[in-house]
Amino acid sequence: MIAALPLLLLPVLIYNILVLTMAGGFHTTEAQGQLSAQLFTVPMASGATWPVSLSDLILAGALVVLFIELLKSTTSQKAAIVNHSLSMILFVVCLVELLLLPGFATSTFFLLTLMVVLDVLAGFIVTIVSARRDIDFAD
Repeated sequence: MIAALPLLLLPVLIYNILVLTMAGGFHTTEAQGQLSAQLFTVPMASGATWPVSLSDLILAGALVVLFIELLKSTTSQKAAIVNHSLSMILFVVCLVELLLLPGFATSTFFLLTLMVVLDVLAGFIVTIVSARRDIDFAD
């Protein structure tokens, strides 16, 4: 049953925990500033430095998780159907948070929500296309 949980729940949960632990909680308007503060820099071959923030790390992790979710959506097991349904619920929760809570009105959370909706759409589309190709003949 653990395989049925959408993996994009992890970056969304991490974002929720980070915003909740900030001063003001979910109603803070400072989330974007605190999440985009520079954590470290990476020296580049060109001589420039690349500043990396917490929101960059969350989005990079979420992209890796989205790739894994897309690979999981190619199976046509019962767990995949439950995964698609739970992904839809996660999208609704993300959309409500994005629209109603000031701590989630950031570009980072918008992109997380966009990844969740892409997971939902890709999951349903891949399942429909693969189901059309599965032909089962009864004895």
